[in-house]
Amino acid sequence: MELKKAAIYLEDGTRLEGKSFGSNVTQGGEIVFHTGMTGYQEILTDPSYCGQIVVMTYPHIGNYGIHGADNESSSVHLSGFVVGDYPQKHKQWRSETSLHQFLMDHNIPGIFDVDTRMLTRKIRDRGSMRALISCEDLDTAKKKLSQVPSMEGQNLIHQVACKEPYVWENRTSQTHPITIVVVDCGIKWNILRSFDQLGVRCVVVPPLITAEAILSYKPNGLFLSNGPGDPAAVEGLPSVVEQLFGKMPIFGICLGHQMLALALGAKTFKLPFGHHGANHPVRNESNQKIEITSQNHGFAVERESLEKAAVSKNIDLRISHIHLTDDTVEGFELPGLNVKAIQYHPEACPGPHDSAYLFKEFVACLKTK
Repeated sequence: MELKKAAIYLEDGTRLEGKSFGSNVTQGGEIVFHTGMTGYQEILTDPSYCGQIVVMTYPHIGNYGIHGADNESSSVHLSGFVVGDYPQKHKQWRSETSLHQFLMDHNIPGIFDVDTRMLTRKIRDRGSMRALISCEDLDTAKKKLSQVPSMEGQNLIHQVACKEPYVWENRTSQTHPITIVVVDCGIKWNILRSFDQLGVRCVVVPPLITAEAILSYKPNGLFLSNGPGDPAAVEGLPSVVEQLFGKMPIFGICLGHQMLALALGAKTFKLPFGHHGANHPVRNESNQKIEITSQNHGFAVERESLEKAAVSKNIDLRISHIHLTDDTVEGFELPGLNVKAIQYHPEACPGPHDSAYLFKEFVACLKTK
């Protein structure tokens, strides 16, 4: 591995020099930090990170290499990867290639030997901002940084979603008596694996779909996936979802949670630095139990607007989950319409099984339809 000097530039004027790994291309995006100690491959292949540069707060990243079976999608979607220490030798019995080679294969720049703790503190204090990883000269890098768009107002789901409908391959020995339509806004494969293991057949469709087309599949239920970008910038899908309220059980995760809120008439807002990590505490309001959750979102549902929307439409609303660090809404239900929305990622298993019940509850609704 040939080491080359690189730098990361932030829109507040911060410039940190380090060493390049992965591709030497110049690329920008919104910089965020992730607090997970492991799972870097899942982060790289999570479509929800489209348009973002991820700083890993744990210093040693890359030591167990890459194994294809751990991918969450078919590609790498983030704009850049920042780590404190990148071990140039990796060792793990399942490993097929190195993190460096994986980034090279997908043309993604990485930088290491930088102060990730300082970057994390800066993002916490100043909030997420535009950033750029580059091996180019200062003037060229600054010019390209000024052209990086803000995450607010960006509809990115069509960059990562499927273009044509498909049926998720049955990878278990179970029969699949239940069929759901999955609206792909950038879905993680482990969500589909979770449904597959519970005997659910998933018909995955692009986000540009009509309510009539969804109903034509005669599904037992509807699932709305995670995805990147600003939820308020997504056009069409909230209206489609609203048309399906009460016609079948509906479940949404992450961006799907936000789409359900927007369909009800609520608003979303940008968090200062988002929730990105595998150690976020969430309280289940029905039993007061605390779940350790995996999260990846930069926007949240505005609770007051959610409650007002439900009242104005005379719809029964229950706030089901709350984030314990900032009291943001992490889940809600519309019991009369058989709608459930969760902001975090129960399929990521950080607890590891704290939130597995959410999939089982939804499938139970489908069975009793």
